Amino acid sequence: MPLVFIILCAVGIYYSGKPASFIINSVIERLGRNCFLVVALIIPIVAGIGLNFSIVIGAMAAQIALIFITDWGIGGIGGVGLAFVLSTIPAVIFGYLVGRLFNRAQGREMVTGLITGFFANGIYQLVFLFGAGFIIPIATNAMLLPRGLNPDGTHRLLGLRNTINLREIQYALDDLIRLPQPQGITIPYFTILLIILACLFVVLFKKTKLGQEMKAMGHNLHIAEVAGINVKRNRIIATIISTVMAAWGQIIFLQNIGTINTYNSHEQVGMFAIAALLVSGATVSKATVWNALFGVLLFHTLFLTSPLAGNTLFGEAQLGEYFRVFVAYGVIAVALALHAWKGKKKV
Repeated sequence: MPLVFIILCAVGIYYSGKPASFIINSVIERLGRNCFLVVALIIPIVAGIGLNFSIVIGAMAAQIALIFITDWGIGGIGGVGLAFVLSTIPAVIFGYLVGRLFNRAQGREMVTGLITGFFANGIYQLVFLFGAGFIIPIATNAMLLPRGLNPDGTHRLLGLRNTINLREIQYALDDLIRLPQPQGITIPYFTILLIILACLFVVLFKKTKLGQEMKAMGHNLHIAEVAGINVKRNRIIATIISTVMAAWGQIIFLQNIGTINTYNSHEQVGMFAIAALLVSGATVSKATVWNALFGVLLFHTLFLTSPLAGNTLFGEAQLGEYFRVFVAYGVIAVALALHAWKGKKKV
């Protein structure tokens, strides 16, 4: 699979018609804002849970925090730091609840995580579409939707708008460390440092006693349980870590984008992060930090160049858009089919 994507990326770059500096700069930007989310998937895979489609719930926790710091008018690195703290609290709670659910759905965690994400998305949209400005106090009227008039003639404001501007924290992490930049290329040094720290955390965590227990669980859950490992507790811990890292990854992503699409920004987080991991050769049961980094590089290079190549070859950039969405879902479908086939073969 990696070889196929390398070839597709090479073809896309060749036919994109863009200079190398543009491709490199755009890919570095995408690496900075997406790698943390992909790294968040590794620990559940190590623990034998598989692909954690429920990281979308961690992304929701991040957006809840960003909505509040935007309403409070807290910008810059202080606002981002507060968002990290605020998002951690619901992310831990959500991760614990999802972990408990995974323990009840042992062997079917991936489809459970996917459906749980859809269910949580419905609750999230209900809360902020009808609760913001009514149950949840929002002081910034510009963030709310007008819903007719009150008896006194003023606008009745209820529910968050579809888009919230994050201009007060945009690039707060990316521009925190200012070092000389190569000509024509912008490197988000501090964001890359955070990604390196996340990778080191995963590598060092796997060497701890808890990490070794999770690796044993990933090899054979039944044997790990017989050996006295607290399997249920460890699975919950793995899910919590993944959910918290996903929340932080979404904050890194959105501070680079500069806006929140209130009801949609989180929806494709799980799908695209999982697809990026799988294109590197990772599987449902085995993934490393290098898989995450290489996968993001391949996946987002293709995502960047396919519409450009489609426009050059066929005069229609939308063909490239369709192709990259097909690739994202196709990679996941192939990985899950192979996993099911291997499981059936073992039986």
